Amino acid sequence: MHHRLIVAAIMATVFATLITAPSQESMAETSTSNDIDPATHPLLKPWTGPFGGVPPFDAVRVDEFPALFDVAIAAAESDYETIANNPEPATFENTFIPMEKAGRMLNRLEVVFDVHSSNLNVGPMPDLERSIVPKLAEHSDKITQNDALFRRIEAVYQQLDDGDFTVAQRRLVDDTYKTFVRKGAKLDDADKAKLSQINKRLARLFTDFSQNVLEDEKGYVTWISDEADLDGLPASIVAAMKSAATEKGKPDQWAITNTRSSMDPFLTYATNRGLREKVWRNYYSRGDNGDQYDNNAIIAEILKLRAARAKLLGYSTHAHWRLEPTMAKTPEATMELMTKVWPKAVARVREEVADMQAIADKEDPGVKIEPWDYRYYAEKVRKAKYDLDFNEVKPYLQLDKLREAMMWAAGELYGLQFKPLTGIPVFHPDVRVWEVTDGDGEHVGLWYLDPYAREGKRSGAWMTDYRPQSAMGENLTPIVSNNSNFVEAPEGEVTLISWDDAVTLFHEFGHALHGLLSDVTYPSQSGTNVARDYVEFPSQINEHWLSTPEVLNKFAVHYETGQPLPKELLEKIEKAATFNQGFGTTEYLASALVDMKLHLAGDADIDPDKFERETLAELGMPDELPMRHRTPHFQHIFSSDAYSAGYYSYLWSDALTADAAEVFEEKGSYYDPKAAKSLHDNVFSVGDTIDPAEGFRRFRGRDVDTAALLRKRGFPVD
Repeated sequence: MHHRLIVAAIMATVFATLITAPSQESMAETSTSNDIDPATHPLLKPWTGPFGGVPPFDAVRVDEFPALFDVAIAAAESDYETIANNPEPATFENTFIPMEKAGRMLNRLEVVFDVHSSNLNVGPMPDLERSIVPKLAEHSDKITQNDALFRRIEAVYQQLDDGDFTVAQRRLVDDTYKTFVRKGAKLDDADKAKLSQINKRLARLFTDFSQNVLEDEKGYVTWISDEADLDGLPASIVAAMKSAATEKGKPDQWAITNTRSSMDPFLTYATNRGLREKVWRNYYSRGDNGDQYDNNAIIAEILKLRAARAKLLGYSTHAHWRLEPTMAKTPEATMELMTKVWPKAVARVREEVADMQAIADKEDPGVKIEPWDYRYYAEKVRKAKYDLDFNEVKPYLQLDKLREAMMWAAGELYGLQFKPLTGIPVFHPDVRVWEVTDGDGEHVGLWYLDPYAREGKRSGAWMTDYRPQSAMGENLTPIVSNNSNFVEAPEGEVTLISWDDAVTLFHEFGHALHGLLSDVTYPSQSGTNVARDYVEFPSQINEHWLSTPEVLNKFAVHYETGQPLPKELLEKIEKAATFNQGFGTTEYLASALVDMKLHLAGDADIDPDKFERETLAELGMPDELPMRHRTPHFQHIFSSDAYSAGYYSYLWSDALTADAAEVFEEKGSYYDPKAAKSLHDNVFSVGDTIDPAEGFRRFRGRDVDTAALLRKRGFPVD
């Protein structure tokens, strides 16, 4: 998942992970903006160190953040005022080039702050975030609502038909102009003020929503004191649960934390059905427990505010406003794709449930498959149908070896090499840093990896760029990171991950490659700064290299014996490739459809829980499984605007992915040099300099064939 897609000239927002919180004594010594010299403060001045500078994660004092943001926001506003008040006629060179460079001090500070707020929401951070994020929203509005600045942008936009612009410049001007319009640049002063108030309130609500989910992830731990309740669990999972309990001060027990990385394996293997239900309910009730962390009222207000904002901006719904700059363009286009796949996915679920129920009837008479049973009995079906037990696979999936596998594949495909570095400031001891070079040994960028779950770190996995690649006079190389929530093995032991976790690892590395391979001029067009429903394409296609024989034979080696994954086990994995796609597709699509329907409802009064229940019933959602993200903890759509009315984008991108992958299959190898070069040249390196549909067309030789998506998932193609 990539969590940044915004015109960089307006505002860069990045996410990463933790820095140690300050003591209460240091909090008492709060700095003011008058105490701070932006020319010398390490979080404000240009980064120093090797490779064009690196983030100074070792220089953070949390108590300074409010004062630092006051200074950085003021500096950014001064940058834009200078551009807006230039007495010379507007040109690309005197308007857009300075905009690409404006606000860099604020961008640098946001990198460090968002690293902190995303992964250490403890101590003072929740309150700091609640105060700072609305200020950033207000700052963004001041830029897009600056009349003088917009007039200059508009003047250059009107020159596009006659002026001498490159393709990238035309796209930058067009995108920026339309983004400003979509963000209210043409509103009158009264409506601009209304819009700004809405955006500030939304920023606060987004923060409250995220904080509530984090609180429920911290607050609902399932403790096991009887070793008999561990029956069915692989040794690696039991060890991780013991380690988690020890960290929480109960070394004589075992802990299932309220995160997907802990919940998922427990539901898959634990024989204790009552405990499975408890763990399931804890996880899927996050943000929906009727207490001070309940998110339903926040969701209702967010939806009302989004509807009001869309109406103010001239759109019928928030969904129409959000979809305008995407590949899909309209909600109708997204619904067409989703409703094409939905009935096939539900039909497959019925088949999967029937298979599971047959096993349950034999082993546990009287059991009716419930959501907390799905993963457990699915594994039994996998074993019965394919003689495949992923417990047999996991000992071959060492986290460090799979990291090496990703790097090796990137070398085979794109010529990249990775060299581990020391002495680079990091935000936690878990974090490691690599220098990335090309086939000629030239520096490409830096890659940071932060793999493990920690308290206060938001759940899931993501990529972010600390610095986007650009080449405006000076060549700035990219700095990117991958962050995950794998459960770390006890000290001295090897961290093993599941097959699904391995897919996630390769997925997020695909985002990192998108950033590292960027070769553009302007930072706002760099790397992953592409349409929301295109940004997942490079990451999803990178998943395919995990299951290639070249990777598995070389890097999927047993953590004790060093022996490679047996050929017969690899063959079983390949035969079971489309197994359980009913579950995977339906749980995802349910969330995507609810997201879209929530935002197509306009300004209706919505009770989120009721809306979710009724919508799922209308869709014919099977009782045996839940949405992947229930509404009260659906952070994709309620912790920011980023994926709101946009969760469909994973399916949209996967339609591209499935079709693109068939290029390599037609070539007979996922390492075909010609296909890899075309993927690099037309997808990974071009950023947003060309229309994404054109980039795909150049790679595939035609427009996307969505039938490939159905083939990939093993569904019938009509």
